[in-house]
Amino acid sequence: MVGVLSTRDAIARAFSVGLDLLEISPNAEPPVCKILDYGKYKYELQKKKNEARKKQKVVEIKEIKVRPNIDENDYQVKMRAMKSFIEEGDKVKVTLRFRGREMAHQELGVKVLERIRADMDEVTKVEQMPRMEMRQMVMVLSPK
Repeated sequence: MVGVLSTRDAIARAFSVGLDLLEISPNAEPPVCKILDYGKYKYELQKKKNEARKKQKVVEIKEIKVRPNIDENDYQVKMRAMKSFIEEGDKVKVTLRFRGREMAHQELGVKVLERIRADMDEVTKVEQMPRMEMRQMVMVLSPK
């Protein structure tokens, strides 16, 4: 912490120690500079960036397909799969497909999706409410 210097004096000081004058905060009044090795500074920034990228998790969207007249056992298997996806931190897209005359009874599909939402309520939140997309109903759940 030297204080306020002219640019020429600061460059001369940096040159005398064999380092570089680096402008840290150009918008400050007066601008803030540091005397350091520029190559080492760039290397440290690169290391921090790589470390941050290593720690971040990419959220994937896993898809579970169900039918309006799904059997109880199949339903439980799908629920276990959904819970494991949520525990891993992924989002789950629940797709309910209607075939043939099932389109006339869409309320059965709504009941299945409501049951899924109620069973998963303690660990998930509904990111996208059930909506129709052509012959299928789609709902997206994400971890709380």
